[in-house]
Amino acid sequence: MSPEIFLWIFIALVLFEYFFSTILDYVNDKNWKDEIPEILKDFYDNKNYTKARDYKIERGKISFVSTTISGLITLCFLWFEGFGILSNYIVDDYSSPFIQTAIFFLVLFIFNTIISLPFSYYSTFYIEEKFGFNKTTLKIFIMDKIKGILLSMLIGGVLLWAAMYLLSVFNEDFWIWLWIGLSAFMIFINMFYAELIVPIFNKLTPLKDGSLREKIEKYSKKVGYSLKNIYVIDGSKRSTKANAFFSGLGPKKTIALYDTLIEKHGEEELVAVLAHEVGHYKRKHIFSSMIFTIIELGIMCFLFEMCMNQTIIAEALGSNQMYFHLGLIGFSFLYSPVGLITGIMSNMRSRKNEFEADDYARSTYDGFSLELALKKLSVDSLSNLYPHPLFVFVHYSHPPLLQRLEALGK
Repeated sequence: MSPEIFLWIFIALVLFEYFFSTILDYVNDKNWKDEIPEILKDFYDNKNYTKARDYKIERGKISFVSTTISGLITLCFLWFEGFGILSNYIVDDYSSPFIQTAIFFLVLFIFNTIISLPFSYYSTFYIEEKFGFNKTTLKIFIMDKIKGILLSMLIGGVLLWAAMYLLSVFNEDFWIWLWIGLSAFMIFINMFYAELIVPIFNKLTPLKDGSLREKIEKYSKKVGYSLKNIYVIDGSKRSTKANAFFSGLGPKKTIALYDTLIEKHGEEELVAVLAHEVGHYKRKHIFSSMIFTIIELGIMCFLFEMCMNQTIIAEALGSNQMYFHLGLIGFSFLYSPVGLITGIMSNMRSRKNEFEADDYARSTYDGFSLELALKKLSVDSLSNLYPHPLFVFVHYSHPPLLQRLEALGK
């Protein structure tokens, strides 16, 4: 196979991903119905319902422009051999393979940040502001970007160095050791996410003693779930949207409730939401998801080593020699259809898990309170009540609201 054929494969994959996602977004937007579902008429009025539709349209427009520009830039880099030119320029000036690769990705990272920054700013300070969500100040926005960049550089740099070190030591079948290393890193982050990552951006405060904590502890004791770390996260400094998350393994299990969630929901609803999260743990969804992620990492690492052994990929990108960074770029293009398939499978499994967690909350606590919480969350976030089935199949990690309510009502 010639480099030209590989180049056309890369271009075809970029075009497929762009048109597939764009058409899917268009079909999903057109699927919106005018009537408010009977089950939600007590929560939505015509004004709020129209507002939800307009919100999705606004976000869809900015997403389309951003995706189009990103796709055009990628195609230009491929057609005019931008990746190879950048690689050759850096390789000529630096002899260390790690420095070469680090600078290569740093340049691309800075370029991508500059391109995406205006869209991020517009989304935050125009769209989110227009629809009453934004609470982010310019200072917080800038600091978030700086922290995100530094954190990405730190984690990315460490992972890059580790991967290149493994390649130098285990040249053949290094993908196995890379797989083991990435899996260990993933488990580590999962365990310590609330302690190491979250505090960089948000403040976690232990939930104060009171009736809510008493109800949570009473429920946890009832279902045999040991939970010591219950936090409130200051999400209100960025958005009015409510949320909650579960992280950690074993003694590091942590539940974090957004202050906006506590503000907008009654205690029974909050315990029902927590019961749903406990359901994920009790039904072993966290463990099974981790196993599937580890398997996916293995597939990725194996295919990455295959790309590293194909000099023709480097030639297709505009270089006459294979380097680690060019192998990674080639892999990112070739893995995209595999990633689409594994993503769909992951979302199918996730939607099934959500139904099971809802059922667990209903059977161990109160299904009505969970229904009420889900309805309020939907109104609060202006969610799409009628997503297209194909869009749900490809993108949704949670079942659409109406399907969840129907399942809870059975």
